[in-house]
Amino acid sequence: MDTGRNHPSEIISSETKPRVLIFDTTLRDGEQSPGASLNLPEKLEIAHALENLGVDIIEAGFPITSPGDFDAVSAVASEITNATVAGLARCTERDVRRAGEAVRKAARGRIHIFLATSKIHREFKLKKAKEEIIRLTVENVKLAREYVSDVEFSPEDASRTEFDFLAEVVHAAIEAGATTINCPDTVGNATPAEYRTMFEYLIAHVPGAGKVVFSSHCHNDLGLAVANSLAAVAGGARQIECTINGIGERAGNAALEEVVMAMRTRPDQYPFTTRINTRRLVPCSRLVSSLTGLHVQRNKAIVGENAFAHEAGIHQDGILKNRSTYEIMAPADVGWVQNKLVLGKHSGRHAFRQRLEELGHALDEAALDRAFAAFKVLCDKKKEIYDEDLEALVDEQLKTERALFQLKSLQVMAGTYGVATATVTLVDSSGAEITDAATGDGPVDAMFATIQRLTKISATLDSFQVRSITGGREAQGEVSVELTHSNRKVRGRGFSTDILEASAKAYLAAINRIRTMNERTVGQASSLEA
Repeated sequence: MDTGRNHPSEIISSETKPRVLIFDTTLRDGEQSPGASLNLPEKLEIAHALENLGVDIIEAGFPITSPGDFDAVSAVASEITNATVAGLARCTERDVRRAGEAVRKAARGRIHIFLATSKIHREFKLKKAKEEIIRLTVENVKLAREYVSDVEFSPEDASRTEFDFLAEVVHAAIEAGATTINCPDTVGNATPAEYRTMFEYLIAHVPGAGKVVFSSHCHNDLGLAVANSLAAVAGGARQIECTINGIGERAGNAALEEVVMAMRTRPDQYPFTTRINTRRLVPCSRLVSSLTGLHVQRNKAIVGENAFAHEAGIHQDGILKNRSTYEIMAPADVGWVQNKLVLGKHSGRHAFRQRLEELGHALDEAALDRAFAAFKVLCDKKKEIYDEDLEALVDEQLKTERALFQLKSLQVMAGTYGVATATVTLVDSSGAEITDAATGDGPVDAMFATIQRLTKISATLDSFQVRSITGGREAQGEVSVELTHSNRKVRGRGFSTDILEASAKAYLAAINRIRTMNERTVGQASSLEA
């Protein structure tokens, strides 16, 4: 049993200013976004970024669902030391034991158990009586305590559960040994006033409520996830479950960057503190966006490209006179940096490493060597290297390291007359080179057709977008694609000063993601059938 940590309520009560714990579920609930499947290296990369960001708890996955998820949770638990690592489990012995094994090596391990409690879930999903739900809660919380001293219990669909029964279940979980009680708005149905009232009721009526941390977990179906999370804190919750960029099931979860900055910017309304290093919010947002292929909308609060942009003349005039006229927080406080020249072809490896670290990228020596070599190649193509170029470069290097297929070379023939033809050479996971050619309605269509032939994966192209990530004639282009394969959507991004090469890289990134998802589906089926 893990006993080498303070009880969550002790951590909070020891703060001179009340502290709200940040529970990040990007790797679990966030990964459930369509097309956002992550492999093991990607999960580890995000986990380390979250640790550096300062989150208190990282929910690394759902160990029972597949061998890959178990391995990912186990790997994150083995490497993360400054945050608690949690594994999710249904309220069954098999799930709990699997989660316990997955977090066994964690410096701080947590098992997060959930069981539906609302009337609609009891009658139509579980088909269980209230007494059976109480019994399962007690048995499995006690079982989890055999593995870890930190157990979180979630009455799923709590916001639609009758208050008296919800209080009964929560009391049973506390008596059985739960240290955190999470009351989720599972379907995003609650309003802030309702959600706050629920927490106030439980804290006032449940015996032993003062011994545990109450937590919120809000979905964004009505666009109220952040507002509900803050309402929960006002009602007594001291943990917020959220994701980077608000990604997650359906309309997503409460956005970590938004709840953190709301508390920081409005201490008059939310006099609480967190451990989050806010200057890492933008780099972490970009990393998650890159690895999941989920774009951040331009007008997204805090981390969107337009979050601190001012076009209206009146606004620009006010900003020039005093930034506080139209900005309630400083861009630098959340990690935005000016689009300025940072490095050139004469820059050394030390300066390169330092700038990457400032942008939130911590690479090992081998990865740094590869990235620096690619940087020198890019310097020969571009005279001015911007922060966005560096981030794209690192993304490409890490993506290549993870890829099942890598782009080796590309040759395209196209014109006003004649049929467009593309010849593509890929390197597969065994290191072998494979080459093929195909025709299409244009150069991009020909490239995509060739890649499908080489990888033997067929998909429908739903979206193809091109944009410049920096200014000037030598700017790097970013291509984003969205594909449909077996009724599932996947996304991919590619970067290059050559837009056709960027297109091939983006398409190949999506194809690699399809391969990863297919392998995971096979693993899930075998795990759940076992």
